[in-house]
Amino acid sequence: MPHTVTIDPVSRIEGHAKVTITLDDAGSVASARFHVTEFRGFEAFCVGRPVWEMPSLTARTCGICPVSHLLASAKAGDAVMGAHIPPAAVLLRRVANLGQIIQSHALSFFHLSSPDLLLGWDADPARRNVFGVMAAEPDLARRGIRLRSFGQSVIEAIAGRKVHSPGIVPGGVANPMSAETRDDLRDRLAEAHATAQNALTLFVGLLDGLDREIRSFGDFPSLFLGLANDEGVWAHDGGHLRFVDATGAVVADHIDAADYRDWIGEAVQHDSYLKSPYFKPLVDRHDDVNRGMYRVGPLARLNVCATMGSPLADEALAAYRERAGGIATSSFFAHWARLIEVIAATEQMATLLADDTILDPMVRATGRISHPRGVGVSEAPRGTLFHDYTVDEYGLLEHVNMIIATGQNNLAMNATVLQIAREWIDGPDIPEPVLNRIEAGIRAFDPCLSCSTHAIGQMPLAVELLDASGARISERRRG
Repeated sequence: MPHTVTIDPVSRIEGHAKVTITLDDAGSVASARFHVTEFRGFEAFCVGRPVWEMPSLTARTCGICPVSHLLASAKAGDAVMGAHIPPAAVLLRRVANLGQIIQSHALSFFHLSSPDLLLGWDADPARRNVFGVMAAEPDLARRGIRLRSFGQSVIEAIAGRKVHSPGIVPGGVANPMSAETRDDLRDRLAEAHATAQNALTLFVGLLDGLDREIRSFGDFPSLFLGLANDEGVWAHDGGHLRFVDATGAVVADHIDAADYRDWIGEAVQHDSYLKSPYFKPLVDRHDDVNRGMYRVGPLARLNVCATMGSPLADEALAAYRERAGGIATSSFFAHWARLIEVIAATEQMATLLADDTILDPMVRATGRISHPRGVGVSEAPRGTLFHDYTVDEYGLLEHVNMIIATGQNNLAMNATVLQIAREWIDGPDIPEPVLNRIEAGIRAFDPCLSCSTHAIGQMPLAVELLDASGARISERRRG
């Protein structure tokens, strides 16, 4: 008789979700679904607010990556005002985003994923957590904490606070950077860079024992989306949108942010608050959106770019591509990609901070409502982030659309859960280590569910096992 397994809650992710796995009459996995049960709200309650408030307001969408929302929102405001922001503000925004990438990737790797990698998938759950890592690898844990602290200090130095900062605004940034602050950040870069290099060496050394995870944690062809520039250098701010396929061939390029609706559709599913964006040209009907599956985030950005644009990161990228066979199609490699991005971020931050333009006191352009619509795009740690605003003549919001990175990975996360379930589940029972692997497959995407569903409040995640008739056979719940 068919069965269904439910995992609820899924642990060590930001936000809460549920997984339902259905077995057929033979006990094999027939289907799997990743549900997000949190409530959407920001797009509705932002209507009527002035566009100048939007960066600070939408930063509250997420406590993990508020700078990403600040940047995308401020850029939408730039477009509405027709503002050309000063060169110093361009540099400061880029440094702030690099700080955001560093602190978020440090959280993902050292706090959320390293317990599995270092302590083992089958380790006792009571110690398979960040406290277990602190006990087993105290120096590594300490370095991870300091790396995240550095990234947060960069954000605070430019945007005013570590979380929900007020200092990135339409027209530029609120305050210039002092020479003392610049020198303090430069002095701390060496340690941050060394921590990322050490973590990369450690991770690569573990890969030979993880072949089964590599081929079952989201290893399938899809499209990949990221920002790109004309030189093919890794981009996190500026440039244009580019889609590539699983062979690395460019599918669509030089897409202006304002035209994203021509290329990206958003499907709504009955069992999740998380929308499913898809690549429009490949989809004829909403019931066939998987044909338009694409991924965003560190894995996608490294697939979209030709080079990282800095020497040590380029060395790491070459080794990564050699192991992946060119384009990386396994989402397990997103852990590796994050560490390469941290190395690139430290190298590029050093270059930006060395430019004395960054100390120019002119950091904000002023203007008035010049265009009825503005679209801002930025690369958040988890992937490409869109803010789309339509305003009236007074700058009050009439329509808001936010497409979050985690949402764009929704189709791929569902495919990953199904692939892991088929690889590891045999019969109606799910041993805890298998349950953990299902969760770890989701963690590879580093999902931010509160952010992507614009959550109000918090809810936990579960996994259910159902039979073919839909009757619940068993349930695993955490939290």
